[in-house]
Amino acid sequence: MASNGKWHTEKALVLATALKLVEKGLVLGKAGNVSQRLVSLGGNDLLVITPTSRYYDSLIEDDMPVVDLDGRVVDGKLAPSSELKLHLAVYRARRDVGAVVHTHSVHASALAIARVGIPAVLEEEVALLGGEIKVAEYGASGSEELARNAVRALGDRNAVILANHGAVGVGRTLHEALDSCELVEKAAHVYLLSLTAGAVHPLPAEAVLTAMKTFRRSRRVELS
Repeated sequence: MASNGKWHTEKALVLATALKLVEKGLVLGKAGNVSQRLVSLGGNDLLVITPTSRYYDSLIEDDMPVVDLDGRVVDGKLAPSSELKLHLAVYRARRDVGAVVHTHSVHASALAIARVGIPAVLEEEVALLGGEIKVAEYGASGSEELARNAVRALGDRNAVILANHGAVGVGRTLHEALDSCELVEKAAHVYLLSLTAGAVHPLPAEAVLTAMKTFRRSRRVELS
C-alpha cells in the first residue's frame, strides 16, 4: 500500500529513535525495532513501526509502515518489522504504553542467554522500570509465543528481557521507551560487574518501597 503522507511527524520520530539504537550501540546492522502508538481520525489505534530487514540509515520517514492492531498495513510500501506480533501484544495489553523499543544490547543479551533476571539493585531501575527486570520464557523470534511470553513477564513494568534474544523497553513516549532500554543495559552491565566483584546486594526493602512510589505516581499520570 502506498504512503499517503499522513503521520509524517510520528514516522520521523520512529526513524530517529531507530537511528539512535545504532548510535548508542544497542543494536547492530538491521537488528532491533521501534514503534509508536497513534490514533487515526476514526479513533482506531494504529502504530508506526520500523520496516523489516532494512538498514536504518538507508530509510526515509515515509518508509515507516503504519499498521492497525490486527496487524494490517494501512499505510506504507514496506513490510513491518518481523517482531510486529510482539509490539501488537504489548499495545493490546497495556493501554498506558505509547511506544515500544526492542534492542539486542550486549549485557542484556548476556543475561538473556543465561536466563537470569536483574533484581532490584538500583533505585532508578525501580523508579523508572517498576522493579526487578524479569526474563520471559523462550519463544522463537517473530512468534505469537514470544509475544505472549514477553507480555506475561513484562506485567505492569517498563522493561523485560527476552530469553536468548534481547530486551524490550516501553514508555509513554519514544523517549521514555528508549530510556527504558538504556537503563536495562546499564542495570545488566552493573549487575554482571557486581557478580564478578563477588557479591550482589539488592536494595533494602524500604528503598524499594520509596522508589516504587515514584513509579506508581508516573503510572497514575500515564493512565489519567
